[in-house]
Amino acid sequence: MADSSYTSLPTSHLPGSVPAVITEGKAPVIQQDPEANLQIFPPNTGGGGRGYQTLTGPSDGGQQSGNNWNGAFSISSYTQYFNVDTDDVVNRLTSSLYPTGDFFRKIESNPDLYGLIWISTTLVFVIASVGNCGTYLMSKKDNSTVSWSFDVSYFQVSAIAVYGYVFLVPLGFYLLLQYFGSRVGLVHLWCMWGYSLFIFIVSSVLLVIPVDFVRWVITLMTGIASAAFVGLNLRSHVELNELTIVLVAACLLQFALSIFIKSWFFH
Repeated sequence: MADSSYTSLPTSHLPGSVPAVITEGKAPVIQQDPEANLQIFPPNTGGGGRGYQTLTGPSDGGQQSGNNWNGAFSISSYTQYFNVDTDDVVNRLTSSLYPTGDFFRKIESNPDLYGLIWISTTLVFVIASVGNCGTYLMSKKDNSTVSWSFDVSYFQVSAIAVYGYVFLVPLGFYLLLQYFGSRVGLVHLWCMWGYSLFIFIVSSVLLVIPVDFVRWVITLMTGIASAAFVGLNLRSHVELNELTIVLVAACLLQFALSIFIKSWFFH
């Protein structure tokens, strides 16, 4: 009798007592929100440097959003065109020296403007500085007593010529191809023409040789190689019935640029 009376006493309020275990039927159910704004850690470095990502629905597919344009005066709008690493740049530089017509295939999913800006800026300083050096060697070869001074205007002329060529010529061909019905992208043309200038950096260093015949041979070879690179890639990428006039114009412009560099900076 005494034992049964003690067992009926409530003990949940006593100090040190353990609360009763909640049965499964009374346990609260915590529901997970599938749209919860969680972050994936560590950052996803395999998706083009996207960094920390929020969990999205299955329709996202892990691909980068196509709406990345935040205005012409926003730096973030252009970051997608500089998303290349050293291996990408080296591969594209090599392709420009050995034209095979598959350059557009390599840049189809990720055309960049890094090569265009870096190569054209390097070419401006190379032809201006090496051109002055080459002119000095030629003047000393003909007459060692003649006075010579550094021509600063070489930088101004090279900047106008190179930047004007690499930005305006692809833009002109883009408008021309759009008129003929082609759907080639402007950034792809800028990328291709930018890398086509890399061979001019190599040839400009060789043009410092103070032998005019050797200089002309290097100039002609450079013009032919750069014209072949542009012509083969345009032919493989642009789908037009009458493409001959476009290819001829592009090749002639590349060849004319080579002649201009030799005539103006290495005379």
